[in-house]
Amino acid sequence: MPFDPLFLAPFLTGLAFAVAVPVVGAYLRLRDEWLAALAFAQMAAAGALLAMPAGLPLFAGGLLAALAAAVVKHLCEGAARGLQGAIYAMLLLAGWAASVLQVANLPLAERLGHALFDGQLYFTGSAHLAAALACLAVVAVGLWRLSRALLLAHLFPDFFRARGRSAQRIHLCFDLLAAATLALATMSVGVMAAFALVFLPPFVAWRWARGWRASLALAVGVGVGAHLAAFALALALDQPFGPVLAGILVAAGLASELAAGRRRGR
Repeated sequence: MPFDPLFLAPFLTGLAFAVAVPVVGAYLRLRDEWLAALAFAQMAAAGALLAMPAGLPLFAGGLLAALAAAVVKHLCEGAARGLQGAIYAMLLLAGWAASVLQVANLPLAERLGHALFDGQLYFTGSAHLAAALACLAVVAVGLWRLSRALLLAHLFPDFFRARGRSAQRIHLCFDLLAAATLALATMSVGVMAAFALVFLPPFVAWRWARGWRASLALAVGVGVGAHLAAFALALALDQPFGPVLAGILVAAGLASELAAGRRRGR
């Protein structure tokens, strides 16, 4: 069924995000900023809902809202050290409040709100596929350029300072890349499914991989495997894609922890 022409575009759209989002999630987990992903996804949903009554494209509204959230996060972190977790929470709550108010007051927003939160991948089309493929290309090129600097900034925080440089520009570029990725994924797979992809595959990879490149490969493998299983299972059971994907990823995370606990107990 995934290769039926009716389902091919949604299948490939989800597959592209199943590769791109876990890779971004690995860097977010490295920086202990995985909660920012949920804030970006929620802000993207709010932006898409706000774009509809304004007559703007939904993709544009979601993308701009997520990028604005990344800029706010960056500015607040630069102004006040230790504010990091609070910024994520405030952005998350702001996006949730805006989304719920839109759904409650605009009848047309209700259906879109359900699609954004339930993750109705099967209703995506060629525009979503083009956005997913573009996102995958940008993530590949962007992280190829940023990866070394991000790793140096995390593992050797004095490296840039010793050279009279700042890592803030690198962090801002990555924040914008992560926000754009989460925004586009949210438009296709939904808020919580996008968060599950960004959080749980790296969570599993951190437990079992023995190096950075191995962790990236394992995170992608978990994301792709979960997508394949969720796509087939949701079609067979006639269920929304997002919750099925999130459930499979949660099961993978729990199984990983149980297996690791048994290995330690031997």
